Amino acid sequence: MAMTEKQGGSDVRANSTKAYPVGTPGPGQAYELVGHKFFVSAPMCDAFLVLAHAPGGLSCFLLPRWRPDGTKNPLQIQRLKQKMGNVANASCETELRGALAWMVGEEGRGVATIIEMVAMTRFDCMMGSSAGMRMALSQAIHHCQHRSAFGKRLVEQPLMQNVLADLALEQEAALTLTMRIARAMDHRHIESEDLLVRLGTAVGKYWICKRTPNHAYEAMECIGGSGVMEDGPMPRLFRESPVNAIWEGSGNVQCLDVLRAMQKTPAVVDAFFEEVQQAKGASALLDNYVASLQSDLRDPEQLDYRSRDLVDRMALSLQASLLQRIGPNNIADAFCASRLGAQGHHNYGTLAKGAPCAEIISRAKTSG
Repeated sequence: MAMTEKQGGSDVRANSTKAYPVGTPGPGQAYELVGHKFFVSAPMCDAFLVLAHAPGGLSCFLLPRWRPDGTKNPLQIQRLKQKMGNVANASCETELRGALAWMVGEEGRGVATIIEMVAMTRFDCMMGSSAGMRMALSQAIHHCQHRSAFGKRLVEQPLMQNVLADLALEQEAALTLTMRIARAMDHRHIESEDLLVRLGTAVGKYWICKRTPNHAYEAMECIGGSGVMEDGPMPRLFRESPVNAIWEGSGNVQCLDVLRAMQKTPAVVDAFFEEVQQAKGASALLDNYVASLQSDLRDPEQLDYRSRDLVDRMALSLQASLLQRIGPNNIADAFCASRLGAQGHHNYGTLAKGAPCAEIISRAKTSG
C-alpha cells in the first residue's frame, strides 16, 4: 500500500496526491497519479494500492511497477527510510510523476475500498507480534534452563519462575486471541464472525502490539548482559517490537476505530459480548470484570478520552474468555488472577502466591 503522506499521516483525508483520468473516468479506468507518498512499505513489490484524489473524491488505485508497454512506471523512490528496526522490509519515500494506475472500487470511496487490505495487514501485525513474543519467551526459557547462579539453575529459582510464567501467560493469551480472529476472518460469511472481525481486529492489534515491546525487554533482562549483545537474537527482536504498534494505525487510531465501529454498527458490541459471555460462569473474576466493562461502555461521557482504558479491558476480557474456554485451567485461572484482579497487572513477575509457575513454564517449553 501507498497511503501515508507527510502532512497527514494517519489522516489520509489530508492527502494531496491527485489522480487525473487518462480517458473515460470511473472504476476500472486508467488515471495518472501525481504526488508524494511519505511511507511506502515493500517498494520492491510489483503492484501497489494507492490513495489519491480523483475529481469525485479520495479514491483507491492499483498502480503497477511496469506499464503495459514494458516501460518503467514513474513511481520514483526518493530515499529508503532509516528505520531503527524492520530493516529487512524496506520502506521508502516515493514521488508519483504521472504514474499510470487503474481505479479500484467506486470514485470517492477510496478509504472504504482499501480498508479490507488494511484489516488484513492489521491482523498480520497481531500475528507478527504474537510470534515475536513466542521467540522472546523461547530464548528466555532456554537461557534460564542452562544458566546457573547462586547454586542452581535460573529456571529453578522462584522469582525467575514467576517472571517466566508471567511472560508465558502473555504469549499464550496473545496467540489464542490471534488464532480466534484468524478463524473469524475465515468465516466472514457468517454475520457474527464478520462483526467480531470488525471489532476484534482493532482491539487485538492495539493490545497485542502494544504489549510486545515490554515483553521483549523483560525476556532480554532474563538473559542478562548477553541479551543486549548484537551477536544474539534479542536486540533485533527488541528493535522489531515497536513497529507493529505504529504500523497500520497507532494505538490511538485503533482505539478510535473501535469507537467508530461501535457507533456506526452497534451490532459489533453485541457480537463482542456474545463471544466473551461464552465463558460465563467459568470465573467469578471474569464475570465481574465483564459486567464492569459493559457498564462503562454504556456511559457516553468522554468516550474518546477513555477509549484506551476501555479497549485495554475489552482485550483482556476476550483473552480471558478464550483461555477459560479452550486453555488449560491453570493457564486460564492464573491469567484471570493476574490480569483481572483488583490491582490489575503491573510488571512481569508479579503473579500471586500459589500460581502454578513450573507447570506454565513446562507447557511453554513443549508447545511449539
